[in-house]
Amino acid sequence: MRIPQRALVAAVAVTMLSLSVTGCSGDAAPGTSKVRFGYISDFNGASLLAIADKQGLWKEHGLEPELKVFTNGPLQITALGAGDLDFGYIGPGAMWLPASGKAKVVAVNTLAYADRVIAQPGIASVKDLRGKKVGVPEGTSGDMALNLALQQAGMTAKDIQKVPMDPATVVSAFVSGQIDAAGIWYPLIDTIKAKKPDLVEVASTKDFPGRAFPTAFVSGTKTDAGLSRKVLKVLQEANDWRAAHPEEAITEAAALLKLDPAKVKADAAHVQTMSTAELAARTADGTVGTWLKGLGDFFVSTGQLKTSPDPAEYYAGDLYTKAYGK
Repeated sequence: MRIPQRALVAAVAVTMLSLSVTGCSGDAAPGTSKVRFGYISDFNGASLLAIADKQGLWKEHGLEPELKVFTNGPLQITALGAGDLDFGYIGPGAMWLPASGKAKVVAVNTLAYADRVIAQPGIASVKDLRGKKVGVPEGTSGDMALNLALQQAGMTAKDIQKVPMDPATVVSAFVSGQIDAAGIWYPLIDTIKAKKPDLVEVASTKDFPGRAFPTAFVSGTKTDAGLSRKVLKVLQEANDWRAAHPEEAITEAAALLKLDPAKVKADAAHVQTMSTAELAARTADGTVGTWLKGLGDFFVSTGQLKTSPDPAEYYAGDLYTKAYGK
């Protein structure tokens, strides 16, 4: 029985919030503002938060973070809407949610190419997935990669048995052979490969060079603008430190995630970072808007959006460039 996407996301969001990893708790110290920040436990989602902590950037800008870990972006959008988070992190596959008015993009983080459609040995192409069970966390970048691959092969989700499941379940279901394929991402694929080294990558976001896949930091639609400006300064300064110290950034992210730095380095290999100056320039000249519009148009083709909105409606580009102040 297929569980409706909205019910699935809401139910898992409650579970994830109860299991969240908290960086600090209680009231903020006098003179500081508490900020509740969600992230995903990978290099993209955690590196800037780890750097901000290590470099004292939160304190420098009068902020006290409460960090909460999630398994994907849609869960964080749900938490933002419920008032349980102030900011979060999403991959490109969840960008349809701010585009539909459920959150605001406050900063582009990286361009990511970590998403794949993987299959069991013996399945050689996307066309071979016809009639097969394919596990995917709906509304995520894994879902996006699957839909892109199906479109490229002249297929739709009706040609496969699409099985919605959370990321951890995708891993266990693939390893145990309960599903034939999956739309999922690194570093989770590395976890699967440890048990299934002969899995086949039948599609990758790298197969679409004309498309950009930005990851981003998001806020609730009613998050205080003053708090957003402070958070943006932290993210921008951490971003420039990451760009200048790539190896150290991996080490800091690994420390926050409690992972082997070698694993985080492998994850970071699927990421294109940019300096804050580059991101501000690409915001000002409309490049970021083009990236987001491309995703919006794609989400219309999958039925996740009815229309593709102007990115200015949900990307606070002016706030980002003003926070940079150069």
